[in-house]
Amino acid sequence: MLGKPNRFHGYGSLKYVYRNGRTVRGPLFSVKSVANPRRDDYRFAVVISRKVNKSAVARNRMRRRLYEAFKEAGGDSSTPADIVLTVFHDGVLEEPFDKLVKQLKKQLRSSGLLK
Repeated sequence: MLGKPNRFHGYGSLKYVYRNGRTVRGPLFSVKSVANPRRDDYRFAVVISRKVNKSAVARNRMRRRLYEAFKEAGGDSSTPADIVLTVFHDGVLEEPFDKLVKQLKKQLRSSGLLK
């Protein structure tokens, strides 16, 4: 799990990212990000709709896997940005962890958050 300073608080901040962010789409999830000069560090959220999987247990498992993949992918970037990862396929549960990390790295590089 991410530390409290790196999590989103309130729906309004997510709304801002959805409205103004740049999207990089992959086969299982999309990464939407926007620079946030008012912060010193990044914020990260994983959003999974109930349409993806009805089970809360499965959605939480997906969320935990993606938080861990973000840490592995070098998510400790000092870039002050707001990042929202939106899952639209339940294949995240069966996908091998190293492939998740690789896909996330690729999408973060495309969005300019990793070098």
